[in-house]
Amino acid sequence: QLVESGGGLVQAGGSLRLSCAASGRIFSDYAMGWFRQAPGKAREFVARIGWNGGSTYYADSVQGRFTISRDNAKNTVYLQMNSLKPEDTAVYFCAMHRFAFSLVPTSTQADFGSWGQGTQVTVSS
Repeated sequence: QLVESGGGLVQAGGSLRLSCAASGRIFSDYAMGWFRQAPGKAREFVARIGWNGGSTYYADSVQGRFTISRDNAKNTVYLQMNSLKPEDTAVYFCAMHRFAFSLVPTSTQADFGSWGQGTQVTVSS
């Protein structure tokens, strides 16, 4: 089970930190990802992090502004979002990779088998 938190309303240029708490699997064995879905648009990749905390990878649209990290002792993955823009407005989902110890730096949604319910992020201009 994955449960996101930390979403909310923020002005453009502001920051938010999303959290995703995991349970039910050995969290430290799995790569994790963040995705988002804006109104009327398809869900898209945002960031991913390897099971060991390495192999971070970002969508071009958030590179340099967002940082993904994880705390395996707390079974939690984070998404620090800085310099937020109105176009970052979306429901943000965390997801767990289907396979343990995967080293493939995938951004493909089909490679992630468990999903949270999402948390709303709204950036006002």
